[in-house]
Amino acid sequence: MLWLYRILFLPALLLGTPYYLARMRRRGGYRENFRQRLGTLDYLPAKSPAKKRIWIQAVSVGEMLAIEPMLRAWHADDSVEVYLTTTTSTGYQLARERYGEFAIGIGYFPLDWAPFSSRAWKRLQPDLVILTEGERWPEHIHQARRRSVPVVALNARLSDRTFGRMMRFQAIVSPLLRGVTHVLACSPQDAERFRELGVSDEKINETGNIKLDVEIDRIDDDTKARLKRELGLPEGNLVLMGSSTWPGEEIALVRALQKLRANGVACNLLLVPRHAERRGEIEAELRHCCLTMNFRSRQHAAEPVDIAVGDTTGEMRAFLQLADVIFVGKSLQPHTEGQTPVESGVLGKPILFGPEMGNFRAIARDLVDSGAALTVGDETELINKSAALMTDSTQREQMAAAAQNWHQRNLGAVERTLKIISVVLDSNSN
Repeated sequence: MLWLYRILFLPALLLGTPYYLARMRRRGGYRENFRQRLGTLDYLPAKSPAKKRIWIQAVSVGEMLAIEPMLRAWHADDSVEVYLTTTTSTGYQLARERYGEFAIGIGYFPLDWAPFSSRAWKRLQPDLVILTEGERWPEHIHQARRRSVPVVALNARLSDRTFGRMMRFQAIVSPLLRGVTHVLACSPQDAERFRELGVSDEKINETGNIKLDVEIDRIDDDTKARLKRELGLPEGNLVLMGSSTWPGEEIALVRALQKLRANGVACNLLLVPRHAERRGEIEAELRHCCLTMNFRSRQHAAEPVDIAVGDTTGEMRAFLQLADVIFVGKSLQPHTEGQTPVESGVLGKPILFGPEMGNFRAIARDLVDSGAALTVGDETELINKSAALMTDSTQREQMAAAAQNWHQRNLGAVERTLKIISVVLDSNSN
């Protein structure tokens, strides 16, 4: 079926170019090293026979942060070297800032068309390819297969939407998955879904979710106080936070804030939108609410405000530590996929999310069953449950303890993953 993919890719790319260019202009940062997206990656030094070269693709910021423990482990291994690619400008920026010493090179993942992919492969010549989470690129996988290079799907998962689509086109999808030699599924549900798509049992291992092994730098009380001042959050007030919010969710959280204040609760709202370029849209929406606001990207707050907007890259984990209750975005209708609740759970924060957590269904269910999270069915429930939780310190403490216990029970995925990848590298004779 690869021939059909190749035939359809170019017209699809041409049709999608206007949208792609608009997104580049809106989000910024995409022009830098654009040639790499065409497969013109930087040349690397000649390969050493004593080292195996891993090419790992991590699509964006979340995946980049999750692979840090693995990058550190490979950096300490003299027999391994890593080339790291990403898709988004924010992922690229983060990789350059954090992982320069861990990788022999950092670049953008090439567009998955034969000429671009082949050009990148000739330059990198990897011994092992790793695709994180939902990454499955047919041309990239084919280039590996024709060179007999193993392909590991790391932290592999299939959201409800993706699985449904792939099942509808299983006759096309199954042959394209044959080049994936090892599926390291992040949950039993994901492992079963890969089996239903035709991946054989011997290719599948349930390693757990490496994002649950994440190590988050805790900020001290002085840093928290400084960050609150910069954001305009008064010291002593409770903080309701919207994490990676999408359109419609910000205004729901504003209404929750208004209800809390109407009930006499001293609190503020911290909004961290999933896409920072929405700041203009969010600002226009908030102005209608007659509340004061400050945008992190523009300036430090000169005085306390009602709403702080964390529209910057790389500060999410610090923002989470300021919150007393966290709502996880992209989970209220019409949104269905959900953003990650993992960091909130690792930090021991009481969590709320909507009913639609398709990208993190197993994790969300486990958090609820553990007593660390509550599901809100709609905006009204979000308002009522957040108000109830913000006024009940005992329940917050119980949920925080449950989140920490949940995290401890789910550690070990990185170690299991590294062991399997080590075996794969040792067995590859290329």
